[in-house]
Amino acid sequence: FDERSGYLFVAGGPNGVARVYDGETGVLMAEYSLADPGTNFINDVFVTRQAAYFTNSFAAAIYRVPLGPGGELPDSSMVETIPLTGDWVQMPSFNANGIVATPNGETLIVVSSAAQAVYLVDPETGEATQADLNGEPVPNGDGLVLQGKTLYVVQNFINQIGVISLSPDLHSGTVEEPILNTAFRIPTTAAMFGESLYAI
Repeated sequence: FDERSGYLFVAGGPNGVARVYDGETGVLMAEYSLADPGTNFINDVFVTRQAAYFTNSFAAAIYRVPLGPGGELPDSSMVETIPLTGDWVQMPSFNANGIVATPNGETLIVVSSAAQAVYLVDPETGEATQADLNGEPVPNGDGLVLQGKTLYVVQNFINQIGVISLSPDLHSGTVEEPILNTAFRIPTTAAMFGESLYAI
């Protein structure tokens, strides 16, 4: 959700699209074709002041939908496909899943479900650097929430939310005790509201 425009950005899953709705009325404002339907999975999205960034679980790429002043939507010709490079390793099954950005929008954080790892991604070049978590894997990584230097990783099929304390430069971190709850039924994503973390 972009508070500037009141627009809701939605990842289109196997349809390969990004959709933007008016958060007040539910009216579809725009639809962007990011990848071929069926063979791709547009999984998650995060909105910064500069752009909305989408992940694709079946391709080594992220997609950038640039935003104008006040969150103005672009023409479809301005949407960019940014290949993931550097430390990124594309594997069978779901890869890029949850995505968040630092408050200034200069660094993206992406979790790979298949690699069980967290990556820092340059939003301009797509160069990915794997975060050093002291050899600890992050299995079943799904939605992400970044609160200060704490990264919450929703871990769907193992019914928990991982907690990672990141270093000041974000390049390393310590995996802490996860959040467990008997009410979890394959949680997929989460969001902060006030001082609470809400998972669905």
